[in-house]
Amino acid sequence: MTLVVPDPTRTVPLPRREQADVRDRWLTQRLLDLLPGLMDRAGIDLWLVVGREGGEDPVLPTLLPASWLSARRLVVLVLHRSDDGVTPVAVSRYPVGQFLPGWVPGDDGAEGADDGGDGEDAQWAAVRRIVAQAAPRRIGVDVSAGCPLADGLSVAEHRRLTAALGDLAGRLVSAEDLVVGWLETRLPEEVAALDALARYTDRVLAEVLSPAVLVPGVTTAADLAWEVHERMAGRGVPPWFHPGVTVQRAGVPLLPDGGVELPAVPQDAVLEPGDLVTCDAGLSSLGLVTDLQRSAYLPRPGEDGPPAGLRRAWAAGRRAQELTAAALVPGRTGNEALAAARAAMAAEGLEADVYSHPVGVHGHGAGPVIGRWDDQRGVPGEGDRVLHPDTVFALELAVRVTVPEWGGQCLRLALEEEVVLTSAGASELGTPQRALWTVPAG
Repeated sequence: MTLVVPDPTRTVPLPRREQADVRDRWLTQRLLDLLPGLMDRAGIDLWLVVGREGGEDPVLPTLLPASWLSARRLVVLVLHRSDDGVTPVAVSRYPVGQFLPGWVPGDDGAEGADDGGDGEDAQWAAVRRIVAQAAPRRIGVDVSAGCPLADGLSVAEHRRLTAALGDLAGRLVSAEDLVVGWLETRLPEEVAALDALARYTDRVLAEVLSPAVLVPGVTTAADLAWEVHERMAGRGVPPWFHPGVTVQRAGVPLLPDGGVELPAVPQDAVLEPGDLVTCDAGLSSLGLVTDLQRSAYLPRPGEDGPPAGLRRAWAAGRRAQELTAAALVPGRTGNEALAAARAAMAAEGLEADVYSHPVGVHGHGAGPVIGRWDDQRGVPGEGDRVLHPDTVFALELAVRVTVPEWGGQCLRLALEEEVVLTSAGASELGTPQRALWTVPAG
């Protein structure tokens, strides 16, 4: 299971030092190749990203060197769009990777500095000077009511920035569209890495959903969740959320929750033959994360696989995935893609909930949301965003199917794969689960 970046002979996960080299190279390429077009699309002439140690903007880690695990004191990044591309400048006490230095501590020549040129007043004076020289019409800052990932500028820093800019503060606008574009758009090399990481996620889940780990009559759902967590963390690809394991079994019907019926078997219940187990997990590496689900059946004595009703449910789920992937068309909004997917599924008699989302830097990433698990009417704001090529999505949904072998009980089968959106449509990443797994007794 190899990672194509940077060396096809290396396996996942890469050592931390090599990961840092890859991430820093990606950042240079993103600043050169992606950011100018994204700023033009958003109508932003100059982008200010402000972060303070202990209170980082969610965007800041995507712009800092990989060896910076957090901000250091006050960091102000100035990204100016000009005819030559984007000029990245850092107003920081410490050098910031490939950003040009916009301030030198101790330089008391900064206009407006009243602390000897060595403190934050001098930093803000330098920010004012750089912005004034750039003379932008629209200055983007990370303030947003609709996208949490684009709302990283704290109230205190916003006040300090406004005071420092003076009359230029009237040019401040929300950088929400720019932030979303920056976070959702992946380089080809990043897509290749996510493909390899998805394969590795599948491998870990296959190890856990196997007789070596899952022992009916002994293992609980909580045991499986912690085993996934420990394996990922121990291999240097820690999970970005605690893995979730749900169990469905005959005689334990779904329970209503927020208008949706969900599995009711408790986490501390010992798994039994005849159970359907679904594991939801995602790992992190190279500044990227994955998000996948895998399902397995525990056969009863005398069974060599899932009963026909569960196989039909699985086929329905796979078909729902195909129809949802076909609805992911560049230029559509998330809500339009949701409506198209649901209409196509209804035409084939499939009952499903779609709740897909971008994935990349963040697991529930910036970009168009395609439904919520508890609301299929469309998502105001985030669902109105347009789908763009080079975005990776977690294609997540659930189908509801009655199982004759379970006395006509309703099953809610959740599935999740990753796809990359191209100009030609959605293409699968990783190793998609083609059939319901079986975990025989050890």
